[in-house]
Amino acid sequence: MALRFIGIDPNSHDGESPTVWVDEASGELVFQGWKPSAELEAECAATEVPGHGVGIPAGEAVIRMPAGMVAMIREACDAVERAHLV
Repeated sequence: MALRFIGIDPNSHDGESPTVWVDEASGELVFQGWKPSAELEAECAATEVPGHGVGIPAGEAVIRMPAGMVAMIREACDAVERAHLV
């Protein structure tokens, strides 16, 4: 796996580190974020939209990312597109 570091939340407190990477080998975005509250996770799991099953599959997780990281997430998206990995 070739992870390319994009950025870390500049407002992180000691020991916290929401982070964005690009996996250059797979062309995927990789996020490290905060665990959601039980209520938020339950709401996500219960939401029904076309093409999305109810629940959270065992291999998936709900994460929270600070709004201040939007620019880093855009940069990661651009990096994936530039590399023609999409």
